Amino acid sequence: MSERLLREVAVIMIRSERVFDRRSLLKGGGLLAAGGLLAACSTRKSSSTTTTHPSGPPSAAQWAALAASLSGTLVLPSNPSYATDTELYNAKFVNLTPQAIAYAASPDDVARCIDFVNTHNLDVTSRAGGHSYGAYSSCSGLVIDVTSMNQISLSGSTATIGAGARLIDVYNQLGSQGVLLPGGSCPTVGVAGLALGGGLGVFGRNYGLLSDNMQSVSVVTADAQQLTASPSAHSDLFWASRGGGGGNFATATSFTFQVHPIPTITLFTLQFPFSAAVDMLGSWQHWISSQPNELWSNCLVLSQGQASTSGPMLAQVSGVFCGSTSALNGLLAPLLTAIGTAPSYQFIGSDSYINAMEIEAGCAGLSIAACHEPSQNPAGTLQRSSFSAKSGYLSSPMTSSQIAAAVASVSALSSGVPQSNGGLAFDAYGGVINQVASNATAFVHRDKLCSIQASVTWPNGASSSVVSASNDWLQSQAAPVLPAAEGAYVNYIDPTLTNWQTAYYGSNLSTLISVKNKYDPKNLFRFAQSIPTTS
Repeated sequence: MSERLLREVAVIMIRSERVFDRRSLLKGGGLLAAGGLLAACSTRKSSSTTTTHPSGPPSAAQWAALAASLSGTLVLPSNPSYATDTELYNAKFVNLTPQAIAYAASPDDVARCIDFVNTHNLDVTSRAGGHSYGAYSSCSGLVIDVTSMNQISLSGSTATIGAGARLIDVYNQLGSQGVLLPGGSCPTVGVAGLALGGGLGVFGRNYGLLSDNMQSVSVVTADAQQLTASPSAHSDLFWASRGGGGGNFATATSFTFQVHPIPTITLFTLQFPFSAAVDMLGSWQHWISSQPNELWSNCLVLSQGQASTSGPMLAQVSGVFCGSTSALNGLLAPLLTAIGTAPSYQFIGSDSYINAMEIEAGCAGLSIAACHEPSQNPAGTLQRSSFSAKSGYLSSPMTSSQIAAAVASVSALSSGVPQSNGGLAFDAYGGVINQVASNATAFVHRDKLCSIQASVTWPNGASSSVVSASNDWLQSQAAPVLPAAEGAYVNYIDPTLTNWQTAYYGSNLSTLISVKNKYDPKNLFRFAQSIPTTS
C-alpha cells in the first residue's frame, strides 16, 4: 500500500472510532501520496547535453569551503547524522549514498550549491519532502535539501510559502488564520513537489489543483541565477511549473498561492461488505460525475493484510463536502440507492478545517508536531513505509467486466500475499479541475473522471519473497486494471512505466521540452524520467 492507501487506512480507523466517540481518535496513522518531488537526480555524463568542467571531483578542502559558504548546514558521510539524513520516506530505498547533503537555508545557499556541482561535474538533486516514488530526491552527488526554507506568511488572499514547508504545517498556520490552500493530505509532503506536479487534494473539485492556485514561483536555475516566474515574468517557466513535474527546470525556493476562506466542512465515510464492492465501484463512478463542485470523494477497494483489526478486505466510499450535513445527506441518497446494499458502517458529520485535515492525514488527535516523522521533528510519531505503486486515469466509467477485474485483483492480493496490503484507490476529478484547458498549464489531465492508484505495501524488513510477491501482484494483477492509454500522474512517478513521457504530459510534452531547452539547455537537472532536452 502506498503513502496514499496507508493514509486511507488510518482515516478508515479514525472515522470508525467516531461511532463510539468522535473525539477519541487514532493516535498515529499513515500518509497520502499526493506528494511528488522537488528536484531530481541529475545523471552527469560527459556528453554534449551536460555541463563539464576540468577541476575534477571535490577535495575535502573544497567540501569544507562549500560548507563555510553556506548559511545552512552541509552533512558529509563522516557526520553522525548522515545515515538518517540520507533516508527517503519510502523505506524500500536503502543504501543511498550521496556525497553530501546541503541543508540550504536561503536561495543564496541553493545558488552556491548549483555553482559547486557545475564546477565539479556532480550529480545533483533537490529534496523537499523526500516522497519521490522513484527515489529521484536522492542521487550519488549533492542533495540540496530545502526543508529549512519553510516560512509561511499570509497577506490578504495570498500566502507566501517556502519550498520546504510540509503540508501539515501549511494547513495549520493558514487554517488558524481562517483560510485554506487546496492541496494533498499527506502531512509530511513538501509543498514544492506537490505543487510542481499538479497537486490533487480533497478540495480540488471546489478550488482546483494546488498548481492552479499558484501565483508565482521563485527558483534557482541551472546557471545559479535566481528569478521569479509568474504570469508577467518568465511566463513560460511559470506555465511549466504548474504540473510539469519537479526537478525538470530549476530548483524551487518559494511560492505564492491564492488562498480561500474556510467553508463549512462535512466529512463522510460509507463502508460496505466486500461482497458489494462491484456494485459500489460501478455506482460511485456514475454518481460522482453528477455531483456539485463542492463535493470531493474517493472510492477504495483494499486488502488490509493480516494485521488489520477490521477484517482483511474493505470496500469504502468517503469524501469531503464544502457544505452542511443535511445537504450532503441529500447528495448521498442516490448513491446509496444505486449500490443497493446498506453500509456496514456509516459516518456523516461536520468538523473544523484543522481537524478535517488531520483526519485526512491519518494523524487526528495528535499535536501538529506529532504529525511529522521523528527525523523532521523530535515529537514526530509518523513512520516510514515500504511500498510500490502505479497510476492511471479514467475518462469515463469502467465497464462491468473491468470493474469485476479490478475487484478480483484486490482479492488476489489478499489471498496471495496476506502479509502485505494494498489495493485500488479512485480519486474524483471534475469540478474546477476540469474547467481549466488542458494546455493552460502543464498539467494536461483536464477531462478525467477520476485517477486510479494501484499500490502495495509490505512490512519494513519483510522477507525478499514477500517483497517479490508484492511487486509481482502490482505488475501482473493490478497493472492490467489501469487504462494504459489514459496516462499517469507524475506525482505518483513510476520508474517501471515505459511510455512515461506521454503518460505524464500528453500533448503538452513538446512545449515542456522547449522550456527545458531554454532554462536548462545543458541538462543539469536530469534523472531517469526527467523532461528531455530533445524529443
